[in-house]
Amino acid sequence: MSAPSRQTIRLSVSSRYENIELVLAVVDEALEPLDVDEESAYWMGIALREALTNAIKHGNAQDPEKKVEVALEVGADGIEITVEDEGGGFDPAAVEDPLAPDNLLKTRGRGIFYMRKFMDKIEYDFGAEGGTKVRLHKKFGGPRTGAEGDQGGAE
Repeated sequence: MSAPSRQTIRLSVSSRYENIELVLAVVDEALEPLDVDEESAYWMGIALREALTNAIKHGNAQDPEKKVEVALEVGADGIEITVEDEGGGFDPAAVEDPLAPDNLLKTRGRGIFYMRKFMDKIEYDFGAEGGTKVRLHKKFGGPRTGAEGDQGGAE
């Protein structure tokens, strides 16, 4: 039996919120021929939306001159989504837990929490000259393994 073929898609979008819908549409199209259940696709979309929002809002400070780079590696067995901004970076461990009693009514701190909840694994890389790269991993057709390899708290 041969290994499943993989598809690579790369996008470069300006830091505008309306580009989130464009990226989500491309992911939906890439997932269409695969056997991904509707619920999993929905939650992956939420995690990706949070990663893109964080890159645009926190990373690139909504500067439309700055780009958000998105790379998708899609195969029959899973997907890896990389979202990279041009910002100054951040410390995932310094992000407050949105479930802590003092933070329940705060709107900050939810993005990374959702990514950790809805994906199997998230990883961060920080460029020497700035920028944050987050990788979201999701396996198809198996039990959810949790956010193993997660290197941070909630955002």
